[in-house]
Order: sequence, then structure tokens, then C-alpha cells
Amino acid sequence: MVETHSNSEGFRSFKAFYPYYLAEHSNVTCRQLHFVGTGLIIALWAWVLMTGNWWYLLLTPLLGYGFAWIGHFFFEKNKPATFKHPLYSLIGDWVMFFDMLRGRVSLKK
Repeated sequence: MVETHSNSEGFRSFKAFYPYYLAEHSNVTCRQLHFVGTGLIIALWAWVLMTGNWWYLLLTPLLGYGFAWIGHFFFEKNKPATFKHPLYSLIGDWVMFFDMLRGRVSLKK
């Protein structure tokens, strides 16, 4: 059975949401900015674990949302899905990041 979008309740599952999420990231520069931001979050978290300087975790939203929102507002020219679907969008960002690493989602024009 194919899962569909429910207009009254939102998406019924992440599986139903992810194709919508990918469509909201059709611009390659937007995807690249998402990739950079998520990669920087991973580097930041590793650095925090190595140094024990937990205050730097406060940079997480700036890195994650900063790069993504620049991609959406200036290149994709849409509103981030985070505004309507915050949890699925957070999951989608990580899934898309690993899909880009595996070559399932393109980082090239």
C-alpha cells in the first residue's frame, strides 16, 4: 500500500513525508548547503566530545538551520519544511545527508 499525504493531519509517516522533503530540496545549492551544515554539526559534536567544552553545543542550531535557511530563502526560494513539519524535517535532513554520502541524492548540478 502506498502511503499518502493526509491534508487534515499532515503526513502519516516519515516514509510518506520524505519524497515531499526531497522535492523541497530540488536546488543543488540548497542541498549542498544542507550537506555542509549537517557535516559541520557532526564535526562540532566530535570536537565537543574531544574537548569537553559543552557550551559549543549552543552553535548546533546556528550551523544546522543557518546553512539550510540560506539555501531555502536565497536558492530554493521556498520556506523550509521545518516550519510546518519540524520533527520530520529534522529526520529528513539526516536521512538526506546520509543519502548524499551514499550517492542516492546528488550533490552535483
